[in-house]
Amino acid sequence: MKYVTCMGALLLWAGVHLSAAEKQENKEVVIKIVETSDVHGNFFPYNFIERKEWSGSLARVHSFLKEQRGQYGENCLLMDNGDILQGQPTAYYYNFIDTVSTHVAAGMMNYMGCVVGNMGNHDVETGHAVYDRWVKQCKHPVLGANIIDNATGKPYLKPYEMIERDGVRIAVLGMITPAIPSWLPEKLWSGLHFEDMETCAAKWMKVIQEEEHPDVVVGLFHAGQAGNKLGNVVENASMNVAKRIPGFDVVLMGHDHTRECTKVLNVAGDSVLVMDPANNANVVSDVTLKITMKDGKVVGKEVNGRLADMNSYPVSEEFMQQFAPQYRAVDEFVSRKIGSIATTITTKDAYFGSSPFIDLIHKLQLDISGAEISFAAPLSFNAEIKEGDIRVSDMFNLYKYENMLYVMELSGKEIKGFLEMSYAIWSNRMTSADDHLMLFREPIEEGKRVNFKNPSFNFDSAAGIIYTVDVTKPEGEKVTIVSLADGTPFDMEKIYKVALNSYRGNGGGDLLTLGAGIPKEELAGRIVFATDKDLRYYLMQYIEQEKVLRPQAMNQWKFVPEEWTVPAAKRDYKLLFGKDKH
Repeated sequence: MKYVTCMGALLLWAGVHLSAAEKQENKEVVIKIVETSDVHGNFFPYNFIERKEWSGSLARVHSFLKEQRGQYGENCLLMDNGDILQGQPTAYYYNFIDTVSTHVAAGMMNYMGCVVGNMGNHDVETGHAVYDRWVKQCKHPVLGANIIDNATGKPYLKPYEMIERDGVRIAVLGMITPAIPSWLPEKLWSGLHFEDMETCAAKWMKVIQEEEHPDVVVGLFHAGQAGNKLGNVVENASMNVAKRIPGFDVVLMGHDHTRECTKVLNVAGDSVLVMDPANNANVVSDVTLKITMKDGKVVGKEVNGRLADMNSYPVSEEFMQQFAPQYRAVDEFVSRKIGSIATTITTKDAYFGSSPFIDLIHKLQLDISGAEISFAAPLSFNAEIKEGDIRVSDMFNLYKYENMLYVMELSGKEIKGFLEMSYAIWSNRMTSADDHLMLFREPIEEGKRVNFKNPSFNFDSAAGIIYTVDVTKPEGEKVTIVSLADGTPFDMEKIYKVALNSYRGNGGGDLLTLGAGIPKEELAGRIVFATDKDLRYYLMQYIEQEKVLRPQAMNQWKFVPEEWTVPAAKRDYKLLFGKDKH
């Protein structure tokens, strides 16, 4: 079995050295905590988007749990750390298509004996109707200490849960990244606001210690460890809380899809185990608590952790049989034909110039919204829709997330500033023909594939305007907008209607705030139209009406000077994808 172990367990003894007679009176309680996080709809070992067998999944976690419970019984505690309601069509189907049956995410966690859950940002993204229904159907509490109900000033969800096993009292405090408003439209979290994690943790730690007298305190935080800021909000504060708020024995992280298994010292000098199982249930956080008790009181505490590889476990036949009806329902849903496409399209081409894949998104956004200009980025690094029939499953490749479609009013100057920032985080500043066209993460090692320095889902291009991007120039001078697509002059002072997704429209990626220079609090006032349903829904409708898609590059923008950029694009394509650009 493959696993990563956090070494250096700290054994804390209360009192003086114990005699042999006293040691015999001691009782050792072993408690196992298993954390899943960012499962993203990967419930079955099958990718319903790409229509192929897949790694990870709750079906494998179920096998692991059976093994652990065979050893630890009810002392094996499953905890889920959020982002379970979005990612695969399985979740989408029970979010928006079959809203009568028990949500499959609730049904599975109930079946697996989950003792506590936590809310993630992608759970909030499904909207009140979905996550409120899901929370009610879960037999375990879904936590959210820093999700505050505006009407009452109190947490919208239960802030913490107390669990007792063999006389050991375990407190679990749940929190979410407070950066939700940076990505999601307010209609999805109406009536709520999100507290800073450190402030919230300090407040509830005091309550937990004074009122509950726990033996163990666990933080279940849907936030990563980087401590980065979005505006004035710390997006990933889990490590800050572990270090700065005394009282936690274990902090279970999520959100950033990064594996972590480490121990840190907090400000009181105590050891805190910090775990993160990344995403898709490929690994789980496996925590072992060894509690030594005497006369009902804890006199010793040992905390160890490892990341357990779920792909070394078989798919649980019992689990698959239990949820076979749900599997069939989703398979039928994604198999439905909605149209056809005349040529294969891929996001691979989108990084190097105008491409059929992204220009299809642009065309659909412009046609659906009636806007003059469109912004769009490749939401998946390496997505492909093959020539032939288009099925519902392909729509999750065409458009990865459940974003709404917005139309916003932007000035010509703001449009240029938006694009200047996009291309500055996307393209390298070339000083010779031998330089890279793309902005890659350093160092670039010979024989190894490269990675973009910045997330490619923030690489927005535009349609509806004709422009060039001069990669020899610095940010602010790269983009030259020649005209609107119909030849009409482009006016820096004029206000244009721009189609874009809700993630971007709410400030995601900072292209509107830092790039276009629009204060975050002014963004909502710029929205003149927003769809009621997610963009994928309208794309499906559009394709069903059109019947046959014939995507072509609109060739409304290009990198210059071409004598440098065209050869550089071929070189960089091979570095990114391991093969030549066609």
